[in-house]
Formats: sequence, C-alpha cells, structure tokens
Amino acid sequence: MESITKNRQTPATLRAMIARAYGAHQVPHEQSQDWVRELGHGWFNVAYRIRLRDGRQVVLKIAPPPHVEVMTYEHGAMAVELAALELIRSNTGVPVPVVDYADRSHELCDADYFFMPYVDADNLGIVKDTLPPGTLDAYNEALGAVTRDLNSIRGQAFGPLAGPGDPSWRACFNRMISDVLRDGERRAVDLGYDYRLVRDLITAHADYLDEVTEPRFVEWDLWDSNVMVRDGRIVCIIDHERAFYGDPLIEAGFTAVDLPAFGDPSAFVRGYGHPEFSDNQRRRRMLYTLYLILIMIIETRYRGHADTRQYDWARDRLHEVMALFGRDAR
Repeated sequence: MESITKNRQTPATLRAMIARAYGAHQVPHEQSQDWVRELGHGWFNVAYRIRLRDGRQVVLKIAPPPHVEVMTYEHGAMAVELAALELIRSNTGVPVPVVDYADRSHELCDADYFFMPYVDADNLGIVKDTLPPGTLDAYNEALGAVTRDLNSIRGQAFGPLAGPGDPSWRACFNRMISDVLRDGERRAVDLGYDYRLVRDLITAHADYLDEVTEPRFVEWDLWDSNVMVRDGRIVCIIDHERAFYGDPLIEAGFTAVDLPAFGDPSAFVRGYGHPEFSDNQRRRRMLYTLYLILIMIIETRYRGHADTRQYDWARDRLHEVMALFGRDAR
C-alpha cells in the first residue's frame, strides 16, 4: 500500500543501520543484490526484510519522516509500539516480536526505527481468502482468545501507555474522537455529514461510556493483517503502535458486530468468550465504530492516497454507522 508516510532510506543508510544494530560484520556484501526487500502491505511505516551477512533474516521498521503531517493520535507511534511490546511480553503469553535493536537518536535517519527477527509465517490478512472456512474460523477464534489475553493487562489511567492519562474513559474517548474530528476539519475532509452533527451525536451518547471504570490494555489495530499464522496456529502478532488503555470493547475484532462489511464476528466473539451484548455495550460499540470509520475517512487525506477507493468505501460505512444511530440527515 502506497503512503506518503513511508520513510524509505537509501541502501547506504540501511547498511549504516545494520552496522549499528548488529555490528559491521553483519552488513551485507556490496556486491550482494538481493539482501533487502520492502514489505509492501503496510499502510503507515515502511518495513524492509533484510538478510544479514550470516544469513539471518530480520525486519527493519522505520517511522514516518518528521516533515510529513500525521493524524494527532499517530504522533510518537513507534515509541508506543516499543512500550506495548514490552508490556505484552512481560504480562501475557501472546507471541510478539523480540526487538533486536531500537534507535530513537535520529542520528542515522530522521525518525525512530527498530529491528526484529523475520517471522517465517503467513499473514492471515493475505491468505484468508485461500483458507477453508473451518480453518479461517479457527484462526478467528484464536484471535479472539489472544485479544482477551491482551486485554488482561491493567493500566493506571485511560489513554496513552506512557501517560499522561485521563481519569475517566468518557474524558479519554471524547478527547480521542475530538482529535480525529479536528484533524478532519484542519484538512477540510468532507465526511458527508456536518461535523457539528457528528459532535452532537457523540455528546448525546457519552453517558454510556461511564460504565467503563477500569483501564485495560487495548491493541485496537488487531486486524487479520497484523496476525502471522503457521501450521494452524497464531505464531506472532505484529504492529502495536496504536495501543492504549481503554475499554476492551473498542477492539477491532468486535467491529463486525455493528457493520457486516467487516465480516462475521461470531468466531472472534466465541474465542474471546464475550457474553451477549447488553444495550449499553451495543451503544458503546456504535461509538467505537464511528471513531474507527472517521479515522478511515480522514486518514486518506494524510496518507496522500492516489485514488479515492478507501475514502469512498469508508464514506459508505459512515452512512451505515449513522443509520445505526438513526441519523440519516447529511
């Protein structure tokens, strides 16, 4: 996926990064032609698959360049990912990459970067259409269980992993979704609805958020494209830069409860072990799907997409979300 946030580097800079991380003896030979390949399915960071001189394969992930404007919630995303990886490794059994080396000095390039081992497995988001229904259901059920394990981590406040946090989930979520709406207005993104109407809708439903009183680790971006599978099991969860402390119901796997366009949620919900949703929980879910769809529309302006496919698709989903709230007026 092409995006102006991808911070590609020259071979010379990549070699310097390798030398710093693994030592000069691991820098590939100058005459080697196939030591590096960009992994192209990400939407935000650039990632390279690299073969070190001793044959080991690693992945280098580089944050966006500082001159490219990103959405408010994406500031410092790589630092969030590094913190999330440490939290997950220390508190759960969820398989995540080991960080071989991280560099936030900006001495070799203008952004944070880190190296991790290459995971020899299939990306579930890429192979899912080739899998028998039973196999895909089993993976989605396992993903539900993994998500519940991640949500078992307790925080001290709602919001960013490293703080400062908000004292209530209502305050935190209102801040998060207000940031997204301001990002949209700043770049004059057409939602198809008046921004004031969207804000009024959020305010009218804010009371439902008060039921959430305990901050839990939320991965939020745990789509199938961030799940690596092999031999019938999940072997690694990747891309943790959007984690925060919040309400577990905001997790990506629950989105299909609101919108059929996101698939069948039954296997995920069964694996998670979530009981039937209460009316309050359904209302909160609708707010969380609204938050997600607003991001999917507005981020297209920040990514510099060359066509309107994602924008058009997300605009259709926004109409569906607004209909859930009984708001068809535009």
